[in-house]
Amino acid sequence: MLVLTRKRDESIMIGDEIRVTVVEVRGDQVKIGIDAPRSIPVHREEVYKEILEENRRAALSGPIDVEELKGLVPPQGRSDHEPAEPKAKD
Repeated sequence: MLVLTRKRDESIMIGDEIRVTVVEVRGDQVKIGIDAPRSIPVHREEVYKEILEENRRAALSGPIDVEELKGLVPPQGRSDHEPAEPKAKD
């Protein structure tokens, strides 16, 4: 593990796109700000571990019945707002 010393308002760069800035130091708590592209997920470690566990549980769950999912998505080429069949003209 790399350990760096930073003061308030000082930053470190991770690669070219991620900046970690010390925002505030109060007692034994440090607030940090993270600037990163939206494509890079940033989570607190406990949240990240929960995401991993949920993904593991989902992967171990039983198979998904594709027939049950068909009703959730409208047929291709038709939106939910269009009628299923064209209306007859008077």
